[in-house]
Amino acid sequence: MIDGVRVKELAVIADQRGYLAELLRADDPDHVKFGQVYLSVTYPQVVKAWHMHMRQHDLVVCLRGMILLALYDDRDGSPTRGELQEVYLGTQSPRRVRIPPCVYHGWKCVSPEDAMVVNVASELYDHQAPDEVRVPPHTGEIPYDWNRHDG
Repeated sequence: MIDGVRVKELAVIADQRGYLAELLRADDPDHVKFGQVYLSVTYPQVVKAWHMHMRQHDLVVCLRGMILLALYDDRDGSPTRGELQEVYLGTQSPRRVRIPPCVYHGWKCVSPEDAMVVNVASELYDHQAPDEVRVPPHTGEIPYDWNRHDG
């Protein structure tokens, strides 16, 4: 597991009316600070990757569908530098993933329906000077293969 990345199983509370899951509380150890919340929808088999933030923490939850979230640690001085980590999350696996600054991340929608992802970002998005570094997903610059691997 990449240093600083935390995966939390979300408790689902169900009754005859439906269900709910508490995604984040202000007193949760993963809550750094609030910048903004945004929704990202990804179509089946589409990859949205790679990017990382220099200052921002991301808290990611997939509300509908399923994604394969991939993370890559390229931080100087990190005890897990060079490590890759995969986390499946979504309808069949309700989880929240905390991604620290300077860890590259992206995801692929692996469900037959769209994946609906909510991100709670610790910082406001600055349109004039975005806090992000982007790397195309299929160049090999990050040593990860987004193709399906059947075991």
